[in-house]
Amino acid sequence: MKKGVLFVIMLVAVAFLAMPLTSFAGGTITGKVTYTGKPVDKEFSFAKFPNPKFCPKIPNKALSQGDKRILKSIEVGAGGALKGAVVAVADIEDKEFIDSYKGTEVVAVFCEFQPYTGVVVPMKSFRVENTDADPDDPKSVKGVLHNPHSFEVMGASSSTVFNIGLAEKGSKLDKPATMRKAKNGSFFRLQCDQHEFMQSYFLPVMNKHFAVVKDDGTFEIPDVPAGKHKLVIWHPGDGKGMKAEMEVDVTEGGKATANAALGKK
Repeated sequence: MKKGVLFVIMLVAVAFLAMPLTSFAGGTITGKVTYTGKPVDKEFSFAKFPNPKFCPKIPNKALSQGDKRILKSIEVGAGGALKGAVVAVADIEDKEFIDSYKGTEVVAVFCEFQPYTGVVVPMKSFRVENTDADPDDPKSVKGVLHNPHSFEVMGASSSTVFNIGLAEKGSKLDKPATMRKAKNGSFFRLQCDQHEFMQSYFLPVMNKHFAVVKDDGTFEIPDVPAGKHKLVIWHPGDGKGMKAEMEVDVTEGGKATANAALGKK
């Protein structure tokens, strides 16, 4: 090879390395989840459960009406927005994400499990903390007894994962979310055996590409690898679960739109 030609090749190589690199981390999926049915709230009489004077002190007065606790299992906002829906890319299993997942955290606050919906990674840590104590009740000064009871739910069947009492304020549990049917469509349910109206629900995920919708029903999932993906839109509904699936084509550096409606057609 002539020296002149070699010199030109070297210049081109150096120029290429010096150029700023434009890189994409996949694309973004956006959309809105709505509900097509008519939501019906569940009512529980405080008098039928322990701590009937403490539990009504919950700051969210929409959940406490007189002597009744209201469980808004399906909460709909403006324009039919389905609050609490979870959207997730279901066809990617990311070992790095799974290994680094720190766990799902739930707190019991004024006889309510927070959050109401979220995600869980099968076999990874699931933590619950009791923050309740009633200084006006001699039996509950150290803590209001909550009994987090978790289930793996698949269709009409469910099986216990753990069932542990938390008797004092500040007491915690940390157990693996043992789910054997997650790939077949099961979900994770948490309920207090002391206060039936304390409920939370979680969709199993295997990657970071998920979102809980905002109050207006919208969501955004960034950095999704380019290609066609299976998208799951889920909400616990009345406790049995509501789900829709669709295929989304994500382009590198682009945006894909996925709107979904759950409920009766």
